Amino acid sequence: MIKALFLIFEPEEAWNRVALARRGPGCIVGLYLLPMMLIVGAAEGFGLAKWGRWQPVMGQNKIFPVREAFFYETAELLLMAIVILAAAHFIKALGDTFHVRNTYTETLTVVTYGLSPVFLFRLLDVFPTVNLCLPWAIGIMLTAKILYHGVPRIMHPDPPVAFGLYVMSAILLAMVTGLERFITAGCLGGSFKPVDSLISNLAARLPF
Repeated sequence: MIKALFLIFEPEEAWNRVALARRGPGCIVGLYLLPMMLIVGAAEGFGLAKWGRWQPVMGQNKIFPVREAFFYETAELLLMAIVILAAAHFIKALGDTFHVRNTYTETLTVVTYGLSPVFLFRLLDVFPTVNLCLPWAIGIMLTAKILYHGVPRIMHPDPPVAFGLYVMSAILLAMVTGLERFITAGCLGGSFKPVDSLISNLAARLPF
């Protein structure tokens, strides 16, 4: 989370440190992405079990049992992990269209560190009345800001295509994370009743 603040307020210096570290996929996921996701998941899960989530469909605030909160957060983190890994692949393919040859490690670095503000502001999800789209909107705008420095520093595109690659990468991340947020908000907001029933049934089978 501290790295996210550096990327927001000192993006050039922070990206230089990321580039010089030259971490592999295992280190990026294990030492940065996974801890960040676990912190956010724990905070969100605590909020669901302690204060609940306002459900506009039902017109009430629902306090989630600990088991259900655990399942919701596990499913949400898995979905976000899939989004990140897929987005890295898509940006790599996008770079190919701009005649930029990057490794998957480079695009995974851009996506993982670039989405740091999205994770940071998801800590606001602990408050039951906060619209889940608001933290995402703030986070993705800051992601677009720091990608402006990250894409050229990590992916090394030729100057004529650098801005185009940056814009398309930012749009792509906004789309895929926006879809994830739509699904998450729908589930927690009570809009997807079959999902609620499935998670309730699975949670009832947990031994704790």
